[in-house]
Formats: sequence, structure tokens, C-alpha cells
Amino acid sequence: MPTRNVAIASAVGLHARPASLFVQAATATGVPITIAKEGGNAVPAGSILSIMGLGIKQGDTVVINVEGDNAEVVADNLANILVNAE
Repeated sequence: MPTRNVAIASAVGLHARPASLFVQAATATGVPITIAKEGGNAVPAGSILSIMGLGIKQGDTVVINVEGDNAEVVADNLANILVNAE
């Protein structure tokens, strides 16, 4: 299961717009994906309410876990969305 650790650089953290883009991309893959704050409980990446509930702020590190076909590529794409979030 590929895992990516991503530091959130956006000054406003993982707010509604980038969270929505992340959820849409995760859902479109059709594979099981979770996201968690480093050291915290993982939530389904397809649930915007769960992701917003994590309260991810600037400087937080999140952990993305992906299972299934093309998991490495999916993990890289999702990490890229978070790295470039504004």
C-alpha cells in the first residue's frame, strides 16, 4: 500500500476548495484511499466532511494511503494536489 507524507504549505491550511478538489480526485480513482493528520486517525478520502473535520492547518503533515490498481500513480497525483493547494 503506497503512502505519501505531505506537508501543507498553504497559509490557510486544507480549506474547502482544495479539500473538494482532493475528494473529487480521490473518488474518481475508484480505489480505497485514506488521509490522516500525521499521528492521527485515518478518514476516507472520499468524504469532504471527514477531511474538513481533521482541521488541517499550515505546517501540518498528512498521510495518504492508497490501495488497488495504479496505487503509486494515484498516491503521487493526490499528493501533488495537496502540495499545490492554495
